[in-house]
Amino acid sequence: MKFQNKVAVVTGSTKGIGRATALLMAEEGAKVVVVGTTEEAGNAVAAQIREAGGEAIFQRTDVTCGQALDDLVKAALDAYGKIDILVNNAGVGGSLANMDQITDEEWDKVLATNLTAPFQLMKRVIPVMEKAGGGNIVNVASMASTGAGRGGIAYTTAKHGFIGLTRQIALDHGHAGIRINAVLPGPIDTQMIARILDMPQHPVNMKIKMSPSGRPGAPEEVAKTIAFLASDESSYIHGACLAVDGGYTIF
Repeated sequence: MKFQNKVAVVTGSTKGIGRATALLMAEEGAKVVVVGTTEEAGNAVAAQIREAGGEAIFQRTDVTCGQALDDLVKAALDAYGKIDILVNNAGVGGSLANMDQITDEEWDKVLATNLTAPFQLMKRVIPVMEKAGGGNIVNVASMASTGAGRGGIAYTTAKHGFIGLTRQIALDHGHAGIRINAVLPGPIDTQMIARILDMPQHPVNMKIKMSPSGRPGAPEEVAKTIAFLASDESSYIHGACLAVDGGYTIF
């Protein structure tokens, strides 16, 4: 098992890509800290891992709150003594409002959750990893990280920034034994885009049909890529931004 004796913190792991990642890492031997804002869903994921013979705890966390992030790191260390892997998956979508329409409140919320929160969590976790001699961080960005028109102005801006943040931290901390990489999911069949997938004539669905895969992705397909980047199998990969989008963004 590729994560035997490893401890993984996975934010936004009560559903979708995060949940699939937490389950897969536990299956591969990791002790998992499930992170989210919904108590019932988080406890259910942790219980599912334990029922399958793994180890997991749930930590209710608002990733935009500094004290909550402090509590998350403390909970992980109290439970397992270390943090080997961090998956920054928590995020929120935004409206398609343009510059004239978006409110300051929406802008602040989307940037706080999708960009500032992972920065703040990495700021807390990286010293723990460096003290232990290394670790792996995988940031879940988006196909909106590389082009406009795939998200609202706040979401697109945050996800572009997430790529820059990933690359800069990879450069700054690689020599300390820490690898930081990102995945860029495309149209994945999760709650975030369920409404769109239910509209066959929506432009996104039309483009999905024309893409090489011809279908939306499954959360488990992204989880497998995250697990690869978090494992020793990708030991020579630093600062990479890997699209997992069925070819959606190549045209």
